[in-house]
Amino acid sequence: MVDDSAFMRKAISMMLESDPSIKVIGTARNGEEGVEKTRLLKPDLVTMDIEMPRMDGLTALREIMAKNPVPVMMISSITTEGAQATLDALEMGAVDFIPKQMSYVSLDIVKIRDELIAKIKDITRRKHLLMSRFRTRRISRQHAESRQIRPSGVTVLRQPGLVSGPVVKKYDHMINIIAVGASTGGPLALQAVIPRLPRNLPVGAVIAQHMPPAFTKSLAERLNSTSQVMVREAVNGEPLEPGSVLLCPGGQHLTVRKQGVRTHVYVSDQPTETLYHPCVDILMRSVAEAFGRFSMGVILTGMGNNGAAGLAEIKRQGGIIIAQDENSSVVYGMPRAAIEAGLADHISPIDDVAQHILNYF
Repeated sequence: MVDDSAFMRKAISMMLESDPSIKVIGTARNGEEGVEKTRLLKPDLVTMDIEMPRMDGLTALREIMAKNPVPVMMISSITTEGAQATLDALEMGAVDFIPKQMSYVSLDIVKIRDELIAKIKDITRRKHLLMSRFRTRRISRQHAESRQIRPSGVTVLRQPGLVSGPVVKKYDHMINIIAVGASTGGPLALQAVIPRLPRNLPVGAVIAQHMPPAFTKSLAERLNSTSQVMVREAVNGEPLEPGSVLLCPGGQHLTVRKQGVRTHVYVSDQPTETLYHPCVDILMRSVAEAFGRFSMGVILTGMGNNGAAGLAEIKRQGGIIIAQDENSSVVYGMPRAAIEAGLADHISPIDDVAQHILNYF
């Protein structure tokens, strides 16, 4: 546990060690100590604060992932700067993040603790697979970067938004909307899918990603900067246009409604009693109601079974379901729930999800 705050180290330690199967084997006050203790103690998982003296969390994460790769969960402040740093960390190899306000005492502390403990157990069970996938991604990225440099030294920028590999099959099933649900591991998964969609995508897409309010805006901006489709946070009442991707703001719910030939999205904090805000089930149900058999639901990595009930509605109406496979998921909870319920038409590694989507257009 790497954090310059003694209070935070104590609070998270008490939360985690309330489960007898979890042991905090060491703490560090800055990134420098964190890197050294990770090397010496070889933990199953590291929690890493971002802002620390001497060596910050991103620098420490970079060193750990270069020398002694291990699952790392970042501890992030709920600010725009914290959100951007967290997205940087996820791209560098961190598996997830803990919003800082979730580490303090709150009315929902039991729910927070139970979900965090379940998530840590799931990640550590899969740590060898996750670290193997991290190494493979790093090698692929290094190879791709080396191919971008011509012998003359001129840098060649690859065009974003192109799907590699042949089209396997074109399906004769009309789709008028794409709805995506994701949680733990979702930001990186979305970055493997959305930038591969073409500018002329003939329908709009909506996304429910479990994240705090400040984080979804930063995620939308980052996806937009690497994509041919337009990506932004949804605004209540705005139309959903072809070639656009609207991300539900954190802490809210997103629904869609058809009004004549136009489709509009609606952002609301109702219902308040759902465990997740945004809730994937709420989005999927509204898509099923509005578009019926012309709906496509895509369920990506995440803890629990949020989304399965909504996907069942899409399936009942005759729509299409794509689920991320186990090996490429950070946490194989949400996709597994859909797959075990017999809802998935396609089960796909994350790098092939965009191609499965485009096979319907």
